[in-house]
Amino acid sequence: MKRPKLLFFVTEDWVFCSHRLALGRAAVNAGYEVVLVTRLREHKKLIEDAGIRVIPIEHQRGGLNLFSDFRVLLHLWSAYQMEAPNLVHHVALKPVLLGSLVAALAGIPQVNAITGLGWIFISKSTTAKFLSIVLTGFLRLVLRRGISILQNPEDQNWIVNLGIPISSTRLIRGAGVDIEKFPPKFKGLTEPPTVVLVARMLFDKGVLEFVDAAKQLRTKGVSGRFVLVGAPDQANRASVTLTQLERWQAEGVVEWWGYRDDIPTCYGQAHIACLPSYREGLPKSLLEAAACGLPIVTTDTPGCREVVRDEENGLLVPVKNSNALADALERLLIDPALRDNMGKRSREIAENEFDVEHVIAKTLEVYRELSA
Repeated sequence: MKRPKLLFFVTEDWVFCSHRLALGRAAVNAGYEVVLVTRLREHKKLIEDAGIRVIPIEHQRGGLNLFSDFRVLLHLWSAYQMEAPNLVHHVALKPVLLGSLVAALAGIPQVNAITGLGWIFISKSTTAKFLSIVLTGFLRLVLRRGISILQNPEDQNWIVNLGIPISSTRLIRGAGVDIEKFPPKFKGLTEPPTVVLVARMLFDKGVLEFVDAAKQLRTKGVSGRFVLVGAPDQANRASVTLTQLERWQAEGVVEWWGYRDDIPTCYGQAHIACLPSYREGLPKSLLEAAACGLPIVTTDTPGCREVVRDEENGLLVPVKNSNALADALERLLIDPALRDNMGKRSREIAENEFDVEHVIAKTLEVYRELSA
């Protein structure tokens, strides 16, 4: 019997490998023929070794560009017609916007995973406000087909308020975390205590607030190392510049370790994880930090508060408030017992609620539902 075909559309190969490779591999093992449409850079072999066929596509990832996006639509139409998948899974806002239109025209059942609302829905600029109105109207039309996967209750409520039936949505909290790959390390860490922020170097990840909090704590004489892990993303208009990162490091405010593909090692050297983001779908970096048994300081905002229970496995602070961030970090920096207790609770939460196997099982159930 011919295997059912599942087609993913994800912006970048590294995004797929970081967030969806385990799901793709599980789909192969569940009997699907799996195809990925993505922009290829360095991860083709890793993806193909998982039994997934790749169709490369070039596109402008950041922002909206009518000419570039129209070319993507034509490419997607060709791919969807040629492959004739039984099901398509679009991951993140731009693939959802473009892919859902093509899938609707082609009559293909679709899963739309909205992993966060992006700068357009965060920024207060006139351009962003205009685009958010346009995109909201478009989403109201295209999300009526198939099933939408949301990562936090606030995003699910937002979609429902657009007029999408709640029966057409599923709450699946994030991409999950491989708890075996991210083991806890409760002993053997060197002093002074180290605070690590793992993210793309974007202002809306709270990088500026993190640096400002580090400055405040250094001025007060609080002992600690403050580390940024991640690269700038020049395709994103919220990106911190390379010059700025190098300046902060030269000033001795923070250490910048750049892009790293060994995040378990980075967290293994940390005492505290921090992500003062303005808004998230559900941040994978915090799932990984929790699995590593770290106490977490993050913002009281959608996505982040799904991972952190205030005063339980970490501390929640207001968005864009470097003073409150500094105070929360100081509490953990000066109190090893509090760090240990919160870190152990983080690991429990990761094991019980965010194990990647739970996420995979729920997503495969969505596939079966649409294929029935």
